[in-house]
Amino acid sequence: MSARAADSLRRLLGLLFQSHPWHGVSPGPDAPAVVTVFIELVSTDTVKYEIDKESGLLKLDRPQRYSSLSPEPYGFVPRTLCDREVAERASGASTPSGLRGDQDPLDACVLTDRPLNHGGVLVRARPIGGLRMLDGNDVDDKIIAVLESDPTYETWQDLGDCPAVLVDRLKHYFLTYKDMPGTGSRRSELLGTYGADEARAVIEAARRDYLARFGDLERLLRDAAAQRPGS
Repeated sequence: MSARAADSLRRLLGLLFQSHPWHGVSPGPDAPAVVTVFIELVSTDTVKYEIDKESGLLKLDRPQRYSSLSPEPYGFVPRTLCDREVAERASGASTPSGLRGDQDPLDACVLTDRPLNHGGVLVRARPIGGLRMLDGNDVDDKIIAVLESDPTYETWQDLGDCPAVLVDRLKHYFLTYKDMPGTGSRRSELLGTYGADEARAVIEAARRDYLARFGDLERLLRDAAAQRPGS
Protein backbone atom coordinates (compact mmCIF):
# COMPACT_ATOMS: atom_id res chain seq x y z
CA MET A 1 0.00 0.00 0.00
CA SER A 2 1.26 3.46 -0.83
CA ALA A 3 2.06 6.03 1.81
CA ARG A 4 -0.92 8.07 0.59
CA ALA A 5 -3.27 5.11 1.02
CA ALA A 6 -1.86 4.39 4.47
CA ASP A 7 -2.45 8.01 5.49
CA SER A 8 -6.03 7.77 4.22
CA LEU A 9 -6.59 4.63 6.29
CA ARG A 10 -5.15 6.35 9.36
CA ARG A 11 -7.50 9.31 8.91
CA LEU A 12 -10.46 6.95 8.43
CA LEU A 13 -9.66 5.11 11.66
CA GLY A 14 -9.43 8.47 13.41
CA LEU A 15 -12.91 9.38 12.19
CA LEU A 16 -14.52 6.07 13.13
CA PHE A 17 -12.86 5.36 16.48
CA GLN A 18 -11.68 7.36 19.48
CA SER A 19 -7.94 7.08 19.93
CA HIS A 20 -6.49 5.33 22.96
CA PRO A 21 -4.95 8.22 24.98
CA TRP A 22 -1.77 6.26 25.70
CA HIS A 23 -1.20 4.41 22.42
CA GLY A 24 -3.26 6.25 19.83
CA VAL A 25 -2.14 9.83 20.51
CA SER A 26 1.19 11.25 19.42
CA PRO A 27 3.41 13.01 21.98
CA GLY A 28 3.46 15.83 19.44
CA PRO A 29 5.57 16.93 16.48
CA ASP A 30 7.71 19.20 18.67
CA ALA A 31 8.43 16.65 21.43
CA PRO A 32 10.34 16.78 23.69
CA ALA A 33 10.48 20.60 23.57
CA VAL A 34 6.67 20.78 23.64
CA VAL A 35 4.64 17.66 24.43
CA THR A 36 1.06 16.53 24.40
CA VAL A 37 -0.23 15.67 27.88
CA PHE A 38 -3.42 13.72 28.56
CA ILE A 39 -4.93 15.18 31.73
CA GLU A 40 -6.35 12.58 34.12
CA LEU A 41 -6.81 14.67 37.25
CA VAL A 42 -7.49 18.33 38.04
CA SER A 43 -7.11 20.23 41.28
CA THR A 44 -10.80 20.07 42.23
CA ASP A 45 -11.06 16.27 41.98
CA THR A 46 -11.73 14.57 45.30
CA VAL A 47 -11.42 11.14 43.70
CA LYS A 48 -8.37 9.73 41.89
CA TYR A 49 -8.89 9.21 38.18
CA GLU A 50 -6.47 7.39 35.93
CA ILE A 51 -6.41 5.85 32.49
CA ASP A 52 -7.60 2.26 32.10
CA LYS A 53 -4.71 0.73 30.16
CA GLU A 54 -6.83 -1.83 28.36
CA SER A 55 -9.73 0.30 27.12
CA GLY A 56 -8.20 3.77 27.15
CA LEU A 57 -11.16 5.09 29.13
CA LEU A 58 -10.71 7.30 32.16
CA LYS A 59 -11.60 5.29 35.24
CA LEU A 60 -12.10 6.04 38.92
CA ASP A 61 -9.11 4.54 40.68
CA ARG A 62 -10.09 5.40 44.26
CA PRO A 63 -11.67 8.12 46.38
CA GLN A 64 -9.11 10.42 47.97
CA ARG A 65 -9.09 9.23 51.57
CA TYR A 66 -7.41 12.34 52.97
CA SER A 67 -7.44 16.10 52.37
CA SER A 68 -4.93 15.88 49.54
CA LEU A 69 -5.83 17.49 46.23
CA SER A 70 -3.55 17.71 43.23
CA PRO A 71 -2.18 21.27 43.14
CA GLU A 72 -2.10 21.33 39.32
CA PRO A 73 -3.62 19.37 36.40
CA TYR A 74 -1.89 16.00 36.24
CA GLY A 75 -1.64 13.27 33.64
CA PHE A 76 0.87 11.63 31.30
CA VAL A 77 2.73 11.98 28.01
CA PRO A 78 1.31 9.59 25.37
CA ARG A 79 3.53 6.88 23.89
CA THR A 80 5.99 6.99 26.76
CA LEU A 81 6.87 4.31 29.31
CA CYS A 82 8.90 4.38 32.51
CA ASP A 83 11.05 1.32 32.03
CA ARG A 84 14.75 0.47 31.62
CA GLU A 85 16.14 3.69 30.14
CA VAL A 86 14.25 5.96 32.52
CA ALA A 87 15.43 3.83 35.45
CA GLU A 88 19.02 3.97 34.17
CA ARG A 89 18.89 7.78 34.16
CA ALA A 90 17.77 7.68 37.77
CA SER A 91 20.44 5.14 38.68
CA GLY A 92 23.08 7.29 37.01
CA ALA A 93 22.13 10.35 39.07
CA SER A 94 23.80 9.14 42.29
CA THR A 95 20.66 7.23 43.29
CA PRO A 96 20.25 3.60 44.41
CA SER A 97 21.21 0.98 41.82
CA GLY A 98 18.99 -1.87 40.70
CA LEU A 99 15.98 0.35 40.07
CA ARG A 100 13.22 -0.37 37.59
CA GLY A 101 10.61 1.82 35.97
CA ASP A 102 7.04 1.66 37.26
CA GLN A 103 5.77 0.36 33.88
CA ASP A 104 3.39 3.29 33.48
CA PRO A 105 3.41 6.17 30.99
CA LEU A 106 5.55 9.13 32.04
CA ASP A 107 3.65 11.37 34.47
CA ALA A 108 3.41 15.11 33.88
CA CYS A 109 2.13 17.97 36.01
CA VAL A 110 1.02 21.00 33.98
CA LEU A 111 1.29 24.45 35.56
CA THR A 112 -1.35 26.91 34.41
CA ASP A 113 -3.10 30.03 35.63
CA ARG A 114 -6.30 28.96 33.88
CA PRO A 115 -8.35 26.34 35.76
CA LEU A 116 -9.26 23.15 33.94
CA ASN A 117 -12.72 21.97 34.97
CA HIS A 118 -12.25 18.27 34.25
CA GLY A 119 -9.81 15.66 33.07
CA GLY A 120 -9.94 13.60 29.91
CA VAL A 121 -8.51 16.39 27.76
CA LEU A 122 -5.32 16.84 25.75
CA VAL A 123 -3.11 19.88 26.25
CA ARG A 124 0.22 21.03 24.86
CA ALA A 125 2.81 21.84 27.48
CA ARG A 126 6.48 22.85 27.62
CA PRO A 127 8.64 20.86 30.07
CA ILE A 128 10.69 23.01 32.47
CA GLY A 129 11.92 20.35 34.90
CA GLY A 130 10.92 17.36 36.95
CA LEU A 131 10.87 15.48 40.21
CA ARG A 132 12.88 12.24 40.32
CA MET A 133 10.79 10.01 42.57
CA LEU A 134 10.51 6.44 43.75
CA ASP A 135 7.23 4.64 44.42
CA GLY A 136 8.48 1.76 46.53
CA ASN A 137 11.45 0.56 44.46
CA ASP A 138 10.06 1.81 41.15
CA VAL A 139 11.23 4.95 39.37
CA ASP A 140 8.22 7.28 39.01
CA ASP A 141 9.44 10.59 37.55
CA LYS A 142 7.07 13.57 37.45
CA ILE A 143 7.70 15.98 34.58
CA ILE A 144 6.83 19.59 35.44
CA ALA A 145 5.61 21.58 32.45
CA VAL A 146 3.83 24.86 31.74
CA LEU A 147 0.73 25.09 29.60
CA GLU A 148 1.65 26.34 26.14
CA SER A 149 0.79 30.03 25.62
CA ASP A 150 -0.33 30.51 29.22
CA PRO A 151 0.26 34.27 29.66
CA THR A 152 1.24 33.90 33.32
CA TYR A 153 3.88 31.21 32.89
CA GLU A 154 4.96 31.47 29.26
CA THR A 155 8.27 33.12 30.19
CA TRP A 156 9.30 30.23 32.47
CA GLN A 157 11.99 28.21 30.76
CA ASP A 158 13.47 26.17 33.60
CA LEU A 159 12.56 24.93 37.05
CA GLY A 160 14.60 27.76 38.53
CA ASP A 161 12.03 30.21 37.12
CA CYS A 162 9.31 28.54 39.19
CA PRO A 163 8.80 30.00 42.71
CA ALA A 164 10.25 27.70 45.37
CA VAL A 165 6.95 27.64 47.25
CA LEU A 166 5.21 26.11 44.21
CA VAL A 167 7.89 23.46 43.77
CA ASP A 168 7.62 22.65 47.49
CA ARG A 169 3.86 22.28 47.11
CA LEU A 170 4.34 19.76 44.31
CA LYS A 171 6.95 17.88 46.33
CA HIS A 172 4.66 17.70 49.35
CA TYR A 173 1.73 16.41 47.32
CA PHE A 174 3.65 13.65 45.57
CA LEU A 175 5.41 12.63 48.78
CA THR A 176 2.26 12.35 50.88
CA TYR A 177 -0.84 11.63 48.77
CA LYS A 178 -0.45 7.85 49.09
CA ASP A 179 0.45 7.75 52.78
CA MET A 180 -1.85 6.85 55.64
CA PRO A 181 -1.51 9.18 58.63
CA GLY A 182 0.17 7.63 61.64
CA THR A 183 1.93 4.80 59.82
CA GLY A 184 5.37 6.34 60.24
CA SER A 185 6.42 5.10 56.80
CA ARG A 186 6.45 6.85 53.46
CA ARG A 187 5.63 5.02 50.24
CA SER A 188 7.02 7.72 47.92
CA GLU A 189 10.55 9.07 48.04
CA LEU A 190 12.00 12.17 46.40
CA LEU A 191 15.48 11.57 45.02
CA GLY A 192 15.95 15.05 43.60
CA THR A 193 14.81 17.64 41.11
CA TYR A 194 16.09 18.54 37.65
CA GLY A 195 15.74 21.26 35.06
CA ALA A 196 14.47 21.54 31.51
CA ASP A 197 17.40 19.79 29.78
CA GLU A 198 17.08 16.68 31.93
CA ALA A 199 13.28 16.75 31.60
CA ARG A 200 13.60 16.58 27.82
CA ALA A 201 16.17 13.77 28.16
CA VAL A 202 13.82 11.81 30.46
CA ILE A 203 10.99 12.21 27.94
CA GLU A 204 13.19 10.91 25.14
CA ALA A 205 14.25 7.96 27.33
CA ALA A 206 10.59 7.20 28.06
CA ARG A 207 9.78 7.33 24.35
CA ARG A 208 12.56 4.81 23.64
CA ASP A 209 11.28 2.59 26.45
CA TYR A 210 7.84 2.73 24.85
CA LEU A 211 9.19 1.77 21.42
CA ALA A 212 11.13 -1.12 22.95
CA ARG A 213 7.95 -2.48 24.57
CA PHE A 214 5.22 -1.69 22.05
CA GLY A 215 7.03 -0.95 18.80
CA ASP A 216 6.45 1.87 16.32
CA LEU A 217 2.65 1.91 16.08
CA GLU A 218 2.63 4.12 12.99
CA ARG A 219 4.88 1.64 11.18
CA LEU A 220 2.80 -1.30 12.40
CA LEU A 221 -0.32 0.37 10.99
CA ARG A 222 1.36 0.90 7.63
CA ASP A 223 2.53 -2.73 7.58
CA ALA A 224 -0.94 -4.02 8.49
CA ALA A 225 -2.53 -1.89 5.77
CA ALA A 226 -0.02 -3.14 3.21
CA GLN A 227 -1.03 -6.73 3.95
CA ARG A 228 -4.70 -6.22 3.10
CA PRO A 229 -5.97 -8.49 0.27
CA GLY A 230 -5.72 -6.70 -3.02
CA SER A 231 -3.37 -3.99 -1.74
